Amino acid sequence: MLLLDAREQVAHYGRELLRRGLTTGSFGNLSVFVPEAKVMVISPSGLDYDRVSPQDVSVVTMDGVVLDGARKPSSEADLHRVFYQNDPTVGAVVHTHSTYATLMACLGKSLEPIHYLIAYAGAMEVPCIPYYPFGTMELAQAAYEGMGKGRALLLGGHGLVCVGPNLGYTVDAAQQLEFVARLCYQAMVVGGGVNLTEEQLSSAFDALKRHHQPEERKS
Repeated sequence: MLLLDAREQVAHYGRELLRRGLTTGSFGNLSVFVPEAKVMVISPSGLDYDRVSPQDVSVVTMDGVVLDGARKPSSEADLHRVFYQNDPTVGAVVHTHSTYATLMACLGKSLEPIHYLIAYAGAMEVPCIPYYPFGTMELAQAAYEGMGKGRALLLGGHGLVCVGPNLGYTVDAAQQLEFVARLCYQAMVVGGGVNLTEEQLSSAFDALKRHHQPEERKS
């Protein structure tokens, strides 16, 4: 099977999204980039993650051509491709419908730096862009441009997108930013939190640069 290891990673971390409560059923999507082959390996469309096998995972070129896979690739394939095409530091993309990140996206609210784990975003906030129809190139371009130099973004009325060096780290980032989203919402309900300054967060940014990035695990 073509790129079995990468496809096993996608199947495994899809189940991790369910286990960590970051999505339900088949919603959201995740992928990993294979630079030596210049392809991405991406979760299938419309198949519950607990049913996804490596054979169901798609291998897709940067031109959108499906090379292998028993299922149709995620409808958000363009959202993933745009990051791989434009940023050589991105090795994985994770899009979730986690509850609090999605709630903040529906409110059109960015995630503010009220907790040091905002550092997983690679910036002082997680910005929120307006709503664009899902599965469109319009959404993909808006997401790439809206993320700027950060590593996470809220899609208005939709959910969270994180990019990172590999799937293990990027799923961890999505989980920690869901925690920050919950704190932001709950703080907002009681009148607002106290934002940390860039100076206060500098050590957190430095620590995450040295943070152990989990090795990719197979199913």
